[in-house]
Amino acid sequence: MESKKDKAKTKQMHIIKRSGEEMPFDISKIRNAIRKASQVVDIKDALSEARINLIADEVAGVCAGRDRAMTVEEIQDVVETKIMEMGAHEIAKRYITYRYKQSLLRQANTTDKQILSLIECNNEDVKQENSNKNPTINSVQRDYMAGEVSKDVSARLLLPPDIVQAHRDGLIHFHDMDYYAQHMHNCDLVNLEDMLQNGTVISGTMIEKPKSFSTACNIATQIIAQVASNQYGGQSISLTHLAPFVDVSRQAISKELAEECALSGVEMDGESFSKIVEKRVRKEIQKGVQTIQYQVVTLMTTNGQAPFVTVYMYLGEAKSEAERHDLALVIEEVLKERILGVKNEKGVYVTPAFPKLIYVLEEQNIREDSPYWYLTELAAKCTAKRMVPDYISEKKMREYKLSKGEKPGEGDTYTCMGCRSFLTPDRSGNGYGNIARAGNYEPGRPKYYGRFNQGVVTINLVDVALSSEGNEERFWKLLEERCELCHRALRCRHERLKGTLSDAAPILWQYGALARLDKGEKIDPLLYGGYSTISLGYAGLWECVFSVTGRKLTEPEGEKFGLAVMQKLNEFTAKWKAAEDIDYSLYGTPLESTTYKFAKCLQKRFGIIKGVTDKNYITNSYHIHVTEPIDAFKKLEIEAKFQKLSPGGAISYVEVPNMQDNIPAVLSIMRYIYDNIMYAELNTKSDYCQVCGFDGEIQIVKDESGKLIWKCPKCGNTDEAKLNVARRTCGYIGSQFWNQGRTQEIKERVLHVS
Repeated sequence: MESKKDKAKTKQMHIIKRSGEEMPFDISKIRNAIRKASQVVDIKDALSEARINLIADEVAGVCAGRDRAMTVEEIQDVVETKIMEMGAHEIAKRYITYRYKQSLLRQANTTDKQILSLIECNNEDVKQENSNKNPTINSVQRDYMAGEVSKDVSARLLLPPDIVQAHRDGLIHFHDMDYYAQHMHNCDLVNLEDMLQNGTVISGTMIEKPKSFSTACNIATQIIAQVASNQYGGQSISLTHLAPFVDVSRQAISKELAEECALSGVEMDGESFSKIVEKRVRKEIQKGVQTIQYQVVTLMTTNGQAPFVTVYMYLGEAKSEAERHDLALVIEEVLKERILGVKNEKGVYVTPAFPKLIYVLEEQNIREDSPYWYLTELAAKCTAKRMVPDYISEKKMREYKLSKGEKPGEGDTYTCMGCRSFLTPDRSGNGYGNIARAGNYEPGRPKYYGRFNQGVVTINLVDVALSSEGNEERFWKLLEERCELCHRALRCRHERLKGTLSDAAPILWQYGALARLDKGEKIDPLLYGGYSTISLGYAGLWECVFSVTGRKLTEPEGEKFGLAVMQKLNEFTAKWKAAEDIDYSLYGTPLESTTYKFAKCLQKRFGIIKGVTDKNYITNSYHIHVTEPIDAFKKLEIEAKFQKLSPGGAISYVEVPNMQDNIPAVLSIMRYIYDNIMYAELNTKSDYCQVCGFDGEIQIVKDESGKLIWKCPKCGNTDEAKLNVARRTCGYIGSQFWNQGRTQEIKERVLHVS
């Protein structure tokens, strides 16, 4: 029985069961397990009660020192170690044998307990696996339940055992395994122009070319929802594809006004007539933009969340000056609507997670004398208030993204597929001969809309570094071995998509979102030749470099080694691409829940190593560590070198305080982005407490158990259901809270602007 002393010592600690359920730590269970192992050995090898208590206390001490809830498996590993340290080798052998037998029994059914814990909202790992999913909602639970079954089928039947084991051990991460059993791809650029101009089909219903801007926006949101329900990952649409419908509305409004004047016998001069028409056009634009904003936020797709959609704003895409003028009107309204925000259940305007906005910095808007500078000022105000838009530099992108025959500075500018994943440049230079049979194909013009990504597998660079034990020669050898493991895992993704029929997702493959293939036709030609990409992700470059060299990425020696690692990763993807005609590309992984998983796996394998495994998270992609004091411009300057070597996608950020009263500073950072880095964002805070009405930064504190929780600094409210918190998670905004690893990372972020 647990003593009062034991209860005082352990009452604040928790463990994570195998089902994912979080439970109070019970030291008596550790004592009982050791005692049972001791009872079945020869009496001369048995442990005394005092030694059993000592081992249990040491295990409890390790658990308390981890600053997070440890899993049952991790605790059992510590128990084994402590028994061995006590010299009780026979008892350790019995304990290991017992664990093995129990593991075999559990393999008979691997999903029941996880599913039950999901239904009761007790599964801590899954509950906060996605910061934009509410795990208490039936549709989310249904998606997670299906995901558990899919992961089980994938792990037992579809994937090679060594890849599954490497994924479980945190050597690699096989992203979105819960969708792998189905023939689904990752993310894409929706060919909205083709679907709106040439018609599409949604749920068996023919949708013809819309006759107004607001109708086009409504159809766009239906397309977004359909696309989201037939893939996983992000999608992007361009406002340029909606802009032509502004003039469609203008013509209709002009005709209607003329009829009204004729009917009422009113004669109107041309200037007055035009003013009224343009006023109504702006109302039409407002109506359409509000439709997109509110539909995207309120739509619930089949995976239980709002569509993960990015809206792209690029004046340079317009096909004429008149279209550019109308596009600017749409961009202006989108920014104004986002600055306003959306109302929460209390009727208070808050920051929505979606749609994500991307604003292209270009010659037409980057300087005060540029014709569209007013849009850039509006974008700066929007960023300061609502964290978006993020910024793409046309200047830098045209240096890097070169289609066939292009020279640096003459390349292509296009949006990412979600938060950061970028397509490779069109190496055909001519739209791939229209193998997708798009209705808006233009011979000789590089193609991006309608293309997609096949999937991602990420290498844990920190594990490679620690496994090499400081031996640089061994590091390079092990890096190649792990990358080949990732390569085989990526081939699994590719082979899973091969043979997929267009009937699997008609909105994607038959009705224009990605292609207009025939019914029963395979998508295979779209998997080769660069039409689609497949991504080798990487994580933890900061810790990797520090482990091998003892230097930071911000130091010359550390930067040199980090760039060498990046270059080597690019060599691997280039080799695979040349051999297989598949566009492998290096991708700076936006770890969300996986940052915590990798950290726990590293602590289990290597213990706590200062500066490497002493956090409950590892650093995203090439980023400078969140705790590193550095100013915004220096951070972007250093990270630009690494971003250039992440052609499959990456984004840099600077952490800023409330900048709503310092818009000139925001604009100076935006101008620096234009000249120095391809893709970057500013992170600020945008929170609200529904209990007391506090509108400021909700704080992260520790509760009695040591768990990180969110707390209103004004009234002390810690009920997440009554807090609106929006934080940049890893390229996109999260609003449903995060696991303990990511929460610690958010808490420890330092400001890059004072």
